[in-house]
Amino acid sequence: MLAKMEEKKPQKEGGGKKRRHVGYDEERGEKKHHRDGGKQRLDALSVGYFRRVGERLSQGFEDTEEKEMFVENVLTEVKGKAALVATDRTGSITLQRLLPLSSPEQVGEVLAELGGTSGSELKAVSCDRCGGHVVESAVRQVSRWMESSQRDPSAATEEEEEGCGVLEAQVLSLSQVVRDNIAEFIKHVHGSHVVRTLLNVLAGCLGPPRAETRPGAKERNAAPQLTDFEIPTSFWYELKSLTDTLMENVNLSVTDAVASAVFQTMLSVCHRKRPKLCKQLLKGIMEYLTSRSAAPGVSPLMVFLKDQASSHLIETIIQLAHKSLLRNLYKNHLKGQLVDLALHPIANFPIQRLTAASAKYKLFLRLFDELIKGVEAILATGHMGVIVQLAESCAESEEKQNELMQCLLHAFHCAEPGSRHVNCLPLFLSLLTYEVYYHSDTAEDNISMEVPLSSICYHGSRLVQALAKFKERSLLLSSLRTMSPADLLILATDPAGSHVLQALITTSSDKGRGKILKRLEGQYVKMACSRLGSRVLEAIWNSASVSQKQSIAQELVPSESQMRSDQFARHVWAKFALSHFVHRRAYWQEIQTGESKKRKLFSDILE
Repeated sequence: MLAKMEEKKPQKEGGGKKRRHVGYDEERGEKKHHRDGGKQRLDALSVGYFRRVGERLSQGFEDTEEKEMFVENVLTEVKGKAALVATDRTGSITLQRLLPLSSPEQVGEVLAELGGTSGSELKAVSCDRCGGHVVESAVRQVSRWMESSQRDPSAATEEEEEGCGVLEAQVLSLSQVVRDNIAEFIKHVHGSHVVRTLLNVLAGCLGPPRAETRPGAKERNAAPQLTDFEIPTSFWYELKSLTDTLMENVNLSVTDAVASAVFQTMLSVCHRKRPKLCKQLLKGIMEYLTSRSAAPGVSPLMVFLKDQASSHLIETIIQLAHKSLLRNLYKNHLKGQLVDLALHPIANFPIQRLTAASAKYKLFLRLFDELIKGVEAILATGHMGVIVQLAESCAESEEKQNELMQCLLHAFHCAEPGSRHVNCLPLFLSLLTYEVYYHSDTAEDNISMEVPLSSICYHGSRLVQALAKFKERSLLLSSLRTMSPADLLILATDPAGSHVLQALITTSSDKGRGKILKRLEGQYVKMACSRLGSRVLEAIWNSASVSQKQSIAQELVPSESQMRSDQFARHVWAKFALSHFVHRRAYWQEIQTGESKKRKLFSDILE
């Protein structure tokens, strides 16, 4: 075992003066001040030990007994210097990996030592860049043990229940420390993450650990997937106490970006697990925001909506708000201001959230009537997220679809003459007006020459995908059918365009799909040999009729050797069962007919 191995090595690794500068002068018991502003550091011998512990953890264990013995040995080494280990980079990483393997009692004991006799020392550890991760990891273990005890309460021994009690007590102790030092915690870049994890645990829902998120990855609007778990009754009351303390410091939520993130977490977890409490919190924050002094006749929200920190909080409020709060927000604060806000570099994001949240209410009609007047100005500013969300809300609400389509046709200068309607798809995809796309000097010119499809952009793709959900899509489909086979191939193999082609073809009627597939003839092999094109081809196949599948198969089989050797096309060959098509045509026909009937049966049931 590693612990035994360490007993033989201390003189070798600890000897010599080179190592002495790292932590303590062990003979005199004095702190060494070296490049760390007087901060006490873990000695080199221990750093080496915990590095080897990490290596051993990577190897795994043969059985539970071996794992438990190993964990116990390492935690014995941690005892007496838990804070030093937690705030050391190597020690912190090792502890974070060790705690999920520990018993609840062991985790509770680590937290108890980190907190000291009164628990107050948890503040310093939680606000440390390494220590904060350890505290988070320890607190997260509550979900694991509560899950196991709920799954089989009869199997839980008295020792395990006591262990869970120790951990529960330490989590409550941490929450007390947080409440006593709330302003410092929520403004601290590391401490705030501990508060956010604590809120999740007290509410009974957890997302993935911070360490598992990809560095540099864009989160976009996607919220992390949360897992629910049962909580002890004490957490129920403690969450209320913690949220009350946070609300006493609500002023920090609009002036500090780090604190704003804590309030967003508070609202999100309460919305999921304590909806009544969430409603009270939303009301309280909105009352604070709208009570601030502003210029006469101007809502104070105008200032907050344009601020980087507070606008994120308002976005969360809008996403979680109930109908009456949304209606009040628009009627008393935003009415008549939507276009101006949509043109603002920061405020346009809360307007997108409001447009999305209102789609299921009649309020959307009022928002639409106001925003539609500024569509061209919003397009010129480049805030395409507003336009895309307007289209998506039109699709969801099934209202104002024709008005938006006509507005877009005018904005892209392809409404008049009517012959330009067939050019709308490339214009929407590239977000370019008719004159710019077709290199025309005057808006009156009617260009008949073909221009190769180019400049397909992300927001253009999102816009067309939203428009593809409209009840009336004939303009888009007519435009798609006039595109050349070469342009259709570009669309099928483009990262943004492939989603558009897939959406338009798979949602078409058999007759409409047949017309598009006719234009794609001669391109199927190239599509199959493309990473993105092969996915589109598979989606087309899954929605195609048997006769359409037969036409596609007849074009693909002559290129058997090319397809079987290509990294993407070989999967298409297998999924389409083209070997059967070549050698056992009747059997292939029977399979495809059966799948077609099954798909139709399921679609009838879903309808």
